[in-house]
Amino acid sequence: MKSTLSIDLGESISKIDPRIWGSFTEHLGRCVYEGIYQPNHPTSDQDGFRQDVIKAVKKLKVPLIRYPGGNFVSGYNWQDGIGPKDQRPTRLDLAWQSMETNQFGLHEFMKWCHKVNAEPDMAVNLGTRGVDEARSLVEYCNFPKGTYWSDLRRKNGANAPFNIKVWSVGNEMDGDWQIGHKTAYEYGRLVHETAKAMRLVDPKIELVACGSSAHQNKTFGAWENTVLNQAYDQVDYLSLHQYYDNFDDNLAEFLGKSVDFDRFITDVIAICDAVKAKKRSDKQINLAIDEWNVWYHSKAADEKQTPWQKAPHLLEDHYNFEDALLVGSLAITLLKHADRVKIGCLAQLINVIAPIMTNTTGDPSVWYQSIFYPFMQISNYGQGIALTPHQDVETYQTKDYEVPYTDSIATYNPTNHEVVIFIVNKAKRSMNFKLNTANMQLKQIVEATQFAGYGLHQTNEDQSMILKPLTDISIDNHQVNAYLQPLSWNMIRMSINE
Repeated sequence: MKSTLSIDLGESISKIDPRIWGSFTEHLGRCVYEGIYQPNHPTSDQDGFRQDVIKAVKKLKVPLIRYPGGNFVSGYNWQDGIGPKDQRPTRLDLAWQSMETNQFGLHEFMKWCHKVNAEPDMAVNLGTRGVDEARSLVEYCNFPKGTYWSDLRRKNGANAPFNIKVWSVGNEMDGDWQIGHKTAYEYGRLVHETAKAMRLVDPKIELVACGSSAHQNKTFGAWENTVLNQAYDQVDYLSLHQYYDNFDDNLAEFLGKSVDFDRFITDVIAICDAVKAKKRSDKQINLAIDEWNVWYHSKAADEKQTPWQKAPHLLEDHYNFEDALLVGSLAITLLKHADRVKIGCLAQLINVIAPIMTNTTGDPSVWYQSIFYPFMQISNYGQGIALTPHQDVETYQTKDYEVPYTDSIATYNPTNHEVVIFIVNKAKRSMNFKLNTANMQLKQIVEATQFAGYGLHQTNEDQSMILKPLTDISIDNHQVNAYLQPLSWNMIRMSINE
């Protein structure tokens, strides 16, 4: 089979916002406790943070981390997680039927973000709480001093304001599983008034309103339209969430779901722009895809969990090789929409549907899932400018979509004069891949790797999965030829002359 990608430095999608490679942590299962925070662990520092986890997170270079939820936030009182730890209450977490000790809270999260070189995306509770609690939280976090909430922050050990820039105004409010679920009109009015109050405290913040929590939701489209008609002037981003599964064990359908992801993004952009036109606004709403991943392996086990445990083993998907291929394709899809997708959060970061897993004892203390590898490469090297991809490849037909056998895109990093190609081969046959370039002279290959040769259902508990060299590759002035393995994730980095 053959696949050709043609690119031109003069033809770009957009500059890539680094926050597109963000992630997500929630008080759910073992994400926080036994993940981020475990004071009695041999690797933990003076703050109780696992340094082995910090080291692993740094490899992903996530620039933004959304917190504290997720469904958890819709029943969360942020005041429970501040002040002396011996005075913090233990609460029932109704979202996940767990016990929340609140030993990890706002200050701990901010300190941990600093250690992993990430900025926070702070979510506010619009389920059981509302305008007053949201504006008080902004004041606590961002106002310098001299008020009740800002001085309480200083009393609790943070003299300087946190200056949190990105705020998620609620979570998945379209879903009736959400504590305090709202209709689109109810939520639209509430987010408008909440955002207005938050901006009065700090006019510089950026606000994310809840869009649909899945493309398949019956309310999709109508939800976005109604919410934006109410809140367009007060928010900067609209969120969308999407998880994919392979319960049917159908590889072609599963890998084809990147086309659905692309369609979802395109549809939401169209709705945003329709409301913009209706309002005759000059303001553009961009997207925050602040939950995306594969999620289904753990659902049967989760149904058997006993409720009201502390840090139960919930949503601990053990990802296989085919999951890594789809995650790679989904990440490429984000780059294809870099002009409008400015925030992305792989959900989640540690232990819970995550690329990084921990063991409480023994060796290895931390291990990487299959999805770690494509996400690590694209988060590290999918930077700079996304170039418009012109792809020529055969397609196959699924139930709903025509799917290309390869997903491919190129990025250009002007800082180090480097072009990086990301390719997923979805075919069960090898692929002769050709890159054609215009107005650029390819200098040399800096790095060429492949993630290939594993069984579709193979997981990585034994840490046998690795990135391998892509050796069957040649480079000419304006062309690259590579022989891609069947079912493979590939990255090619090249320096160029300009």
